[in-house]
Amino acid sequence: MHARIRIAAAVAAAVGALTLTACDTGSTVVDKPKENAAARADSGKDTEKEKSEAPEVAKVGDTLTLEGFEEGSKLDVTVVKVADPAKSADEFMEPASGKRFVGVQFQLVNTGEAAYSDSPSNGAQVADTEGQQFDATFGDITAGPSMASSLKLKPGAKGLGWIVFEVPEAAKVDTVQFTMDSGFADKTGEWKLR
Repeated sequence: MHARIRIAAAVAAAVGALTLTACDTGSTVVDKPKENAAARADSGKDTEKEKSEAPEVAKVGDTLTLEGFEEGSKLDVTVVKVADPAKSADEFMEPASGKRFVGVQFQLVNTGEAAYSDSPSNGAQVADTEGQQFDATFGDITAGPSMASSLKLKPGAKGLGWIVFEVPEAAKVDTVQFTMDSGFADKTGEWKLR
């Protein structure tokens, strides 16, 4: 009798584990920009020319739609500008010897139904052509105001600001990534910078 109960419990645990595994969608990296609004305003027909002009991967100026863990949590994220190298706005805050600052200006628009509340710099990284990744650092640059460290956006609201990274002087920064929920959401946006 006890053996049957143990076998039934083991089978139930195995089925439960398989079900959880099957439900997990896993992390994805999104790099296809949103459709251009001007192209949609045309005849509504896809022409070969429009298809050939559509960028294959997101670059500076493109918008990606990202989702967070909370239901209704969604942002349109645009990489607006890049400052490389970026100059410190504070004479006492300079990059370490052999390093430089790189600034990326992001615009976040809350297109979801839930309020957005996060520290955007926690979910941002740059990578160089060798694959080395660098997290954001604290610092203000002369290119413009920094992104708020604690950003709260109601649906429809937007935030704009620079996120700063400290990278080796010789690094060739190639991409920037942004992930909601301080970098823990399943969907990551990636923009090509070169």
